[in-house]
Amino acid sequence: MSVELAPEFQRTPDGTVFRDLNGNGIMDPYENPALPVSERVEDLLGRLSLEEKAGLMFHTMISAAESGKLGDETPRAGRAGLQQVVADKFVNHLNFHFVPEPKLAARWVNELQRLAMSSSPHGIPVTLSTDPRHSFIENWGASFTADYFSAWPEPLGLAAVRDEQLVREFAAIARAEYTAIGIRAALHPTIDLATEPRWARQYSTFGQDNDLVARLALAYLDGFKDQPLGADSVACMAKHFPGGGPQQDGEDPHFPYGREQVYPGDMFEHHLEPFKRVIAAGVTAIMPYYGMPVGLELDGEPVEEVGFGFNRQIITGLLREKLGYDGVVCTDWSLVTESRLHGRQLPPRAWGVEHLTEKERVLKVIEAGCDQFGGEECPELVVELVREGQLTEERIDVSVRRLLKVKFELGLFDNPYVDEDAAEERTGLPEYVAAGQLAQARSVTVLKNISGSGAAVLPLAAGVRVYSDEVSPEALADAGLLQVTEPAEADVAIVRIAAPFEFRDHYMLESSFHAGSLEFDAETVEKVRQLAALVPVVLVPHLDRPAVLTPLEPHCAAIAAVYGASDTAVLQALTGTVPPEGRLPFQLPRSEAAVVASRPDVPGDTKDALYECGHGLEL
Repeated sequence: MSVELAPEFQRTPDGTVFRDLNGNGIMDPYENPALPVSERVEDLLGRLSLEEKAGLMFHTMISAAESGKLGDETPRAGRAGLQQVVADKFVNHLNFHFVPEPKLAARWVNELQRLAMSSSPHGIPVTLSTDPRHSFIENWGASFTADYFSAWPEPLGLAAVRDEQLVREFAAIARAEYTAIGIRAALHPTIDLATEPRWARQYSTFGQDNDLVARLALAYLDGFKDQPLGADSVACMAKHFPGGGPQQDGEDPHFPYGREQVYPGDMFEHHLEPFKRVIAAGVTAIMPYYGMPVGLELDGEPVEEVGFGFNRQIITGLLREKLGYDGVVCTDWSLVTESRLHGRQLPPRAWGVEHLTEKERVLKVIEAGCDQFGGEECPELVVELVREGQLTEERIDVSVRRLLKVKFELGLFDNPYVDEDAAEERTGLPEYVAAGQLAQARSVTVLKNISGSGAAVLPLAAGVRVYSDEVSPEALADAGLLQVTEPAEADVAIVRIAAPFEFRDHYMLESSFHAGSLEFDAETVEKVRQLAALVPVVLVPHLDRPAVLTPLEPHCAAIAAVYGASDTAVLQALTGTVPPEGRLPFQLPRSEAAVVASRPDVPGDTKDALYECGHGLEL
């Protein structure tokens, strides 16, 4: 008895079932899963039109419809609709922003794959990617909160534990949750070094130690099964080459005022070490940063002062030729065109080449040695450059070959769909949530633990009376602690506080980037001082970047830093239910003046630090 096949499947005369991607009823070589990937790539490459090839070179942003129905998406300001991007422009690498509940997300992804494969002459499936979405910080330019996934500390917190197996476990769980809803590419890990204390992107790094960063990065790739890629892998994109930490004045190159990247300590090579290690491991993709090197020399030659994605000396000369990398290089987002979101605009991050036209920027990026344009959807410019003779189709083939190889290795051509009914069962599992919460508690870093009488305040014993405006009553009760409403009635006060920053909101995304001074305002210091006069204070600062704790430290009986932790996880650590194991992943400076005087490319360069990298007490 024969089984009826879905329309996209065919059966060969010998009974082999295959996915008929181009609908010709014949199993062409690229449709044959038994053939080596290299043969499948070459067969398909020879069939593609220039327009299809160009579409592969773009990796734009998209949000799913809240309803889970394709076509219900919120219109994107200044951007084409999803139908036009996928079906008309043949763009099939999409960066997932808003994700609805898992079953609806899976349904939307399957409908998207059907659209892509039915619209493309050769049935090319979509590769869905995402920025990190397993922790607490919501920043549409860099990361998302966990929502339906398990919640873990930010990478800084994983670094604080310094346990490669923990990173491997996190990545394996993240991979399981990603693949449950069809996400097959991770726009991470971030393997920059946190050497400029004011830089806003530190929370997504593994800290300042280049050897620790490299070791944890390799564990991260292991957990995502980045090499070798397979049907259950998530392909990783390590960033931001050649290391995005040494930002002048700590400003971020998402914005015009932060475009300069500087090396006054002559430590350019130091920042390369994590990239060398992941390149040796065969990482699937690498993303250069926006930054524009100023005053940098390589091999005795001055480096062109243009953003790294436009920089042939960096991408071809260093990354491709000197370091031997032959994988995908995808630019950071929006180097070519302007961006808009939530009523804010952001100019293209074309640092050093602002004077070039959009088409000229595209040409310079490709000539630099990049394969793909992050955050862009203008493949027509690539087509025009080839038609005008400014680019050869052979050069385009070099990049398309790399991009197709990844799609084939991930098994997307053989089965791009996900099980909609199982999506909810495969995300946010109790054991995943528990593992994330355990990691949060382990990452807590005890910096100080001595009261005015000389006795240790931590761990907090059961029945201790706690005053706190920030910690939930439910979490206190669950931890066996008693909540009181007045400081004078308490045995201890717990103060949860965010690291300071200067709020800015002129450019798109700017309000999400915590930048500027690391000093707390006088009002915050006075509040802690007054509370400490009534009761011993346990300060719990959330360090998305270093903070100058100096004026607060004398008033605190204990200080326990966190990097993304729930109230429950914090209390598990403070009571010793889960022993806190954290060690600072970066130096905590004594003053803002010391930060200003430090060199952005040198790790731990502030003088007379309050706490050094690696500091952490046991309970």
